[in-house]
Amino acid sequence: MLGRVLNTHQQWLCRQLADAGHAVDRQVAVADTADAIVQAVHEALGRADLVVTTGGLGPTSDDFTRQVIAGLFGLPLAEDPAAAAHIDRWFTDRGRVPPPGVRVQALVPAGATVLPNAHGTAPGLRLATRTTPPRWLVMLPGPPRELRPMFLEQVLPWIGSTFPAPAHSVCRTLRSTGIGESSVQALLSGPLTDLVSAGLEIGYCCRPGEVDIRFMARGAEAARLVAEAETRSRTELGPAVYGIDDDTLEAAVVGLLARRPATLSVAESCTGGLVASRITDVPGASAVFRGGAVVYSNDLKQQLLGVRGETLAAHGAVSEPTAREMAEGARRRLGSDFALALTGIAGPSGETAGKPVGTVFIALATPAATRVEHHLNRYDRGTFKQVASQQALELLRQHLVS
Repeated sequence: MLGRVLNTHQQWLCRQLADAGHAVDRQVAVADTADAIVQAVHEALGRADLVVTTGGLGPTSDDFTRQVIAGLFGLPLAEDPAAAAHIDRWFTDRGRVPPPGVRVQALVPAGATVLPNAHGTAPGLRLATRTTPPRWLVMLPGPPRELRPMFLEQVLPWIGSTFPAPAHSVCRTLRSTGIGESSVQALLSGPLTDLVSAGLEIGYCCRPGEVDIRFMARGAEAARLVAEAETRSRTELGPAVYGIDDDTLEAAVVGLLARRPATLSVAESCTGGLVASRITDVPGASAVFRGGAVVYSNDLKQQLLGVRGETLAAHGAVSEPTAREMAEGARRRLGSDFALALTGIAGPSGETAGKPVGTVFIALATPAATRVEHHLNRYDRGTFKQVASQQALELLRQHLVS
């Protein structure tokens, strides 16, 4: 609630539930206080068949959830032997002594189902109200590495059997880059009109350098509607579509390089290694990625990549000729088939005459030739780096699919 921690649970849980055909009615974030938790859960149970809470099951003084929920339900707390044994074993296996108070996590409201936590110490809990029909409350631990496997392995299958989805649903997301959100919608609105009339739902999500197009449909015709929407959209958007669902641009690039097969190296100045980081986030990248150089200073551009002093003197570090020589030097010295190079002005200072903040030159060196693109990315420093890395990867991807 202080804005210092990003709440990723809501987005992730809603994605899992939506993909399984379950509609989420409301998301609520409340302060870590007993009164706030009780009020939010009480209101939610009066409105929904299933309420899911995240966090507040740990051993520290700000973990109130299990205690206040037990009070709300009028249930006593008692130590669950299996949960307590798991906590003791967790610390023993790591050669540590359980700290005082850690076994509070084994306290369970009477009648609750315990959801074992294979990735931490706090179990999840499932409770039913005494109403007819019952309403359900599922409490999940806060750390994502504990919450996500618990939800996928224990909660989602139970939801599927307890709350069958009202209708068969199909969801597919196309991921595109290099084209703006308004342009994407303009290209697709006409060709998809009849599908929308037949029940297709379309949503757009725009991020710097990318636009996702989400298709969803329910009922007997769901699969046909979504498949037809994807086919028509690919026809309209062409090579701007690089993947589906959770695909990333870097994974698409690694896959294209692996299929050739071909290798890549990078030379980065303004992006500070972000392109290399994104590539190495992809499993299997070692088969295609040779390495890279972060060359922020002019002398390192010369020493490591062979950029000529005359080029720097005549054109500056942020220029088409420098980017070209950086890419060609990386390809030559690192022994790769392809090389990407980026040099630019991330800001907020550093602009020069004719080169405002946001200027970036991106070069792609191939066995046949070197191509350089010039972009003006007027963003904050972090977004500038992200967009520039996106443009570099897309420059390579377009070459590989051409």
